[in-house]
Amino acid sequence: MTEPYKFIDINASGPGIVAAAFDNQVAYCTSSGAAVTARVVAALRDLIESSETGELLDRIRNWPGAPLADAVPLRIAGGIHSLHLKWSEPALADIYTNQPGSDDTAIIAAAIRRHEPELLPWLDGPPQTNEAGRSANFIAAMLWLADQGLPPRFECLEIGSSAGINLMLDRYRYDLGGVEVGPEPGAIRFQPEWQGDAPPDRKIEIVSTRGCDVAPVDLTDPEQATRLKAYIWPEHTVRFERMEAAIIEATKRSPDLVRMNAADFVEAELARPQEAGTTRMLMHSIVWQYVPEDQQARVTAAMEAAGARATPERPLVWVALEANRVMHIHEMVVRYWPGGEQGVVVTRAHPHGAWLGWLGSDRTI
Repeated sequence: MTEPYKFIDINASGPGIVAAAFDNQVAYCTSSGAAVTARVVAALRDLIESSETGELLDRIRNWPGAPLADAVPLRIAGGIHSLHLKWSEPALADIYTNQPGSDDTAIIAAAIRRHEPELLPWLDGPPQTNEAGRSANFIAAMLWLADQGLPPRFECLEIGSSAGINLMLDRYRYDLGGVEVGPEPGAIRFQPEWQGDAPPDRKIEIVSTRGCDVAPVDLTDPEQATRLKAYIWPEHTVRFERMEAAIIEATKRSPDLVRMNAADFVEAELARPQEAGTTRMLMHSIVWQYVPEDQQARVTAAMEAAGARATPERPLVWVALEANRVMHIHEMVVRYWPGGEQGVVVTRAHPHGAWLGWLGSDRTI
């Protein structure tokens, strides 16, 4: 059994922090309605604390960095899920169909012993969860920004785009507290449970989208698409439906996605001319923890320098939908220049878009 949840610094490392990171992830999955994923992570945590031997478990036990920031629990959980998706380990079905009474730890230990060479590469990079449902927050941000008086024509830039699913946000249909945005019917329709006041009913236009990733995923490649599906929490079946719809859209027209790190991309894009009457918007979701600290500093410096040059005709916006691990929710913080550089929490949200809580009313910067 795992210990009760205790807050830890996401960047913490050192003795005992690996088990704490797995406990944190169990709590996070449980609070997000992901009981199956919580079972997988809890069993992995028990194995790490056990005398079970093996290269994969030793590598996790001796993780050299910050295991929570590096999302180590979700890296290996994705690998275990991939075995189930390919039916490589039939015994995993008891866990993934959420059957009671099974010995989860023994099942996963056996799977690791039989498939260790296949599982080891899953530890080499962070998960790419790239959930389309998060795009509803970005649309909500645009409605809020238009209500603040910024030009309602948006040039969207995204870091950590993975497969570019959120770069196709202009192809989706949204019902946000009764405010409808996007083409009808849309490649995907989003109607998250809305909490709080409705957002402002403003006309917005997305004039362009462009993104980067250090390891971009081609949705039209079945093998790469299958890897993305392995990171989807299995109890959230609607996410698999969204993934299939996104694959169809990418086949029709690929998102504008380049292989580049976040800092290089932001610096290059900010150096490009900006059309008057257009709002340039940097956006990202569940990405910042994976960006190295030196690149975080460069992105921040570039945005603040560009913000100092921004004008009402050519404003700059930074929209960050990232985890609040104290409250086990995600918050979207919006900064804009000129005038709103201090930022405001506009929404709180389920990590995969099931619900959005509107905080934009009566909030000033």
